[in-house]
Amino acid sequence: MAITVKLRKLILMRDDHCWHCGRTDELVVHHRKNRGMGGSKLLDTPDNLMMVCAIYNGEMESDVTVARQARAWNHKLPVWEDTGRPVFDAPGFGWWRLLPDGTRVRVEIREQF
Repeated sequence: MAITVKLRKLILMRDDHCWHCGRTDELVVHHRKNRGMGGSKLLDTPDNLMMVCAIYNGEMESDVTVARQARAWNHKLPVWEDTGRPVFDAPGFGWWRLLPDGTRVRVEIREQF
């Protein structure tokens, strides 16, 4: 099942660029915690979703080096990890906490974890 249009618009309003490279075109919704093939829609929440470019989305799944960096920046999370972990905005060089209401708040480095 696809992410609803309403939810996609909410995430796009919060994330107007790719969290990795800053691109503003060809953005796709990325699950920080993978839903898997036909997985639970319970992971379709604003704090688990972020916009990234299609290239980065593919590289996170196919390139070990990119996947390792994505995990360090909390762009990818293991299923047991809390979605409250801050996310690194590489182009903006800052950490943000994604909130369940579809907003985000900046996190100071000392507060990050």
